Amino acid sequence: MVETIVKEMIDLVNKMQNYILQDIEDIKQAKHAELLNRNDEKQSMIEKITLYKKRLNQEIVNELQNGVDINIYRDQVDNLEAELKKLYELNRKLAMIVQPIQQMYKDIVDEITDNNGGNFFNVKA
Repeated sequence: MVETIVKEMIDLVNKMQNYILQDIEDIKQAKHAELLNRNDEKQSMIEKITLYKKRLNQEIVNELQNGVDINIYRDQVDNLEAELKKLYELNRKLAMIVQPIQQMYKDIVDEITDNNGGNFFNVKA
């Protein structure tokens, strides 16, 4: 069971890595709709990874309680950890791209608001 959970987690993590790489490319090419299309699926994948993590921890505890030497799973779990680290780094790279863009839009809105006396739209009736 541990092997199955680790494999499914690695599959999900690899898919997330690919999505983040696609996100980075879509940002470069200003394909904003493509980014939005993947968001729901990425959120679902994050939730699945979280559930798998809980199941994996429980399965490892069960194996320990049954006297199984869990070191037999060491390579698989190490591989999972390496893939999660790659995912973290890719996510960090994406954040480094998105954060300045977000700040730029915030600055533009703040400037327009300041120029209109604190209102985004200057409506005169």
